[in-house]
Amino acid sequence: MTSNAAVQVKAEEPILSVRNIEVVYNDVVLVLHGVSFDVPRSGIVALLGANGAGKSTTLKAISGLLKSEDGEVTRGEVLFQGEKISHLEPDQIVKRGIFQVMEGRRIIEDMTVIENLKMGAYSRPGRASADDIEMVFDYFPRLKERRGLAGYLSGGEQQMLAIGRALMARPKLVLMDEPSMGLAPLMVQEVFSIIGKVAREQNIPVLLVEQNSNVALQYADYGYIMELGKIVLDGTRDELRANEDVKEFYLGGGDGQARRSFKTLKTYKRRKRWL
Repeated sequence: MTSNAAVQVKAEEPILSVRNIEVVYNDVVLVLHGVSFDVPRSGIVALLGANGAGKSTTLKAISGLLKSEDGEVTRGEVLFQGEKISHLEPDQIVKRGIFQVMEGRRIIEDMTVIENLKMGAYSRPGRASADDIEMVFDYFPRLKERRGLAGYLSGGEQQMLAIGRALMARPKLVLMDEPSMGLAPLMVQEVFSIIGKVAREQNIPVLLVEQNSNVALQYADYGYIMELGKIVLDGTRDELRANEDVKEFYLGGGDGQARRSFKTLKTYKRRKRWL
């Protein structure tokens, strides 16, 4: 990349900006504490952290799904292509081009693969075309072989179907919540490889929430680490993989070593310099 091109990319407005948001559940439980980050107009950005760190809540704040769980953004704002969307209903956010692949896949088991895919295009003007479906089958040939009821698909195939359904919406931004959950290691690698290929070839930015930091940092271009509802560290893929604290606490010790066992929270906090 030339220096002029680098300056242009740097100056380009991110497609998504989360600015100092706080999220409260049931009017009393503060879950997110001043979370801020950007998603550029291409590539994969990962939100990493342990279970309960606030990653999925962050996605719901973006996609407007907090209200269904008695949650709300009480401070800060979410901007999509420069427009504030924090106040919008979920269907309005989808129509603007944000599509979330939910944790647990959420496919409709008693509908066929084709019917599930067509559901993904409901927010678009007109109907899903045969070309759209063939595009999905090009990325997920397994789905083309298994066109029966979605409930008979394996867990990995259901995840492929959930991602394919998102592609049918022709999204401008895809949010993915724990795509590796419940999948065998070989299937995790296959699914993430396809996610990376889709992001590159379709030029669709992806905001990825994932507990499996090892695999996420193989494919993400940039990452943010969350702890207790806050962003505590961020950097490029290489910067995070080289960070000693990240290697110790999220990558199993680094260089293939086994993950360390932390006997007390006090020791854990003292070693983690960002807390």
